[in-house]
Amino acid sequence: MTQYTPQPTKLETSGGQGYLRVATEEAWWPQEVVAVYRGMLERGEGGPGFHSLIGHYLTSQSDRAKFVVSRLADTGELRLADMDAAGVDHAVLSLTSPGTNSLEPALGTQVATIANDRLAEACAANPARFSGLATLGFEEPDSAVKELDRAINQLGLKGVVCNSHIRGRYLSDTAFWPILEAIEACDVPIYLHPQTPNDSMISTLLESGLDGAIFGFAIETSMHALKIVTSGVLDRFPKLRIVLGHMGEALPFWLYRFDYMHKGQVVSKRYEAIKPLELTPSDYLKRNFWYTSSGMPWGPTIDYVRKVVGADRVMYAMDYPYEYAPDEVRMQDQLDWTLAEKKMFFEDIPVSVFGLDRDAMTS
Repeated sequence: MTQYTPQPTKLETSGGQGYLRVATEEAWWPQEVVAVYRGMLERGEGGPGFHSLIGHYLTSQSDRAKFVVSRLADTGELRLADMDAAGVDHAVLSLTSPGTNSLEPALGTQVATIANDRLAEACAANPARFSGLATLGFEEPDSAVKELDRAINQLGLKGVVCNSHIRGRYLSDTAFWPILEAIEACDVPIYLHPQTPNDSMISTLLESGLDGAIFGFAIETSMHALKIVTSGVLDRFPKLRIVLGHMGEALPFWLYRFDYMHKGQVVSKRYEAIKPLELTPSDYLKRNFWYTSSGMPWGPTIDYVRKVVGADRVMYAMDYPYEYAPDEVRMQDQLDWTLAEKKMFFEDIPVSVFGLDRDAMTS
């Protein structure tokens, strides 16, 4: 692969380059959640994926782990200094993986309420720099629907994050459809964010060191998104808006094959789970999904995804603090696009998709 070397330029906020930079997949956690996770680690709860991910970050003495942990809980001096140094004007924050999705149902509901309160406080304290996505206790749908209403309509959060599988279950499961119905009715997006693969699929990846962001996250999350498509969720909820990071977890590269193989499976009646759909799989991936560049700043990849799903479906993200490299901002600043295209990518699409307050960002 040809590696692109960005030209040295000073990165600044306030839109001097002709657009604001809005980063849309920026991780965060409050200390209350950290305490819950530490307790689970001590009791041996959560499964191998939880211990691989959270166990590493909360016990490792590596510089990388300490950097990530120090930034996750910060919405003040540390995070703002990093944003300024990278020229990021505004961050859409969400509870980091696994969020509530590895917790017992009642605890997940309780943690969601606390996390949403803390995130709303951080956003209200600095609306020019932060917006937030709500988290939900997905395994208690009635409570989740009530919390969604509170988070969006009272706390002012801008959408929902789902850190992929919910203790091995997926949003294609009809038990979660009341939540999806409520999200669609609220007209807010759901960010389908990765986590480590579920217990039934992680073993080979884990023993190879491939269970995390290098590969396992993408496998697990792309499967989740595809299950949403093939299960008929998007026929039932056609206005549901879903955001995928990491340039769509590779799904845009498979559009033709999804359509071809899905058609063959429907005709053959090979799988009970594969039923006829109103549209082709690629149609849903173009109609219901938006894609961010989190951790995927390479121009050819971004250009390809923009070409196959539409330039109005692709927006910027950093994946902070797991990936913090100001040179990656330069790489995307220096893409061979018009100023209008860059403004759409960095600013206009996230403002539209997440319903952000542009006036607040420029105040």
